[in-house]
Amino acid sequence: MTPSIPITGSRLLLLAAIGAALAGCQTADRVITGTTAPTDYRDRHPIVLQQGASHLDVFVGRGVRTVDERQMADIRAFAAEYRSRGRGGIHVQVPHGHPDEPYARHAAGIVRNALAGSGSVYVTHYRPGDPSLAAPVRLTFSTLQAKVDSRCGLWPDDLGTGPSLTSGRNEPFHNLGCASQQNMAAQIADPLDLVRPRPEGRIDTIKRTRGIEAIRQAKDPSTQYNDKATQINQGVGSR
Repeated sequence: MTPSIPITGSRLLLLAAIGAALAGCQTADRVITGTTAPTDYRDRHPIVLQQGASHLDVFVGRGVRTVDERQMADIRAFAAEYRSRGRGGIHVQVPHGHPDEPYARHAAGIVRNALAGSGSVYVTHYRPGDPSLAAPVRLTFSTLQAKVDSRCGLWPDDLGTGPSLTSGRNEPFHNLGCASQQNMAAQIADPLDLVRPRPEGRIDTIKRTRGIEAIRQAKDPSTQYNDKATQINQGVGSR
């Protein structure tokens, strides 16, 4: 007959600790942790790549059957932008059911001629909402754009004094950095530069050969720039 072992308070605590440890080993992969808001502005307001559209409105006055030189320059710049980073074709939308329709239809032909050689041009129609307002010929093409994946101007927390849980964290406020990210995204010429570098261009053979020759002659191959030119403040007012 197996003798019984008395269970004391210390042994109960030991058994409970062993059970808790075993339970923790069995459910380690099921532990769910809470999430916290990112404190870095680049994580709160990240710049992402999105499919967007570039627009240009060409306004034609009533009784005018041509496009002025200012807007022709805008159309040529729009076509150059499309050749640089546009995708698909250029859509030319003519107002329908509007007093400007006959003049806009004639201007659309001028626009198509100006866009000749830039790619495919598709002419469609749209119906303006207010007949009293000017209805332009709308040019659109699809392009890849850099955008901020959040809304600026949101203030979920009070910047002043508040409960200790929110005011004592010493963290940057939610909207910090959003405008800077927006400005940076707007200044990016090619959004693909955010995801990969450009391939290397052709080397400067003359400069490289000059550097190799200098090394062979035990000379300094670096370029020496002359910084002793006349300063602007020295030339102003002198005769």
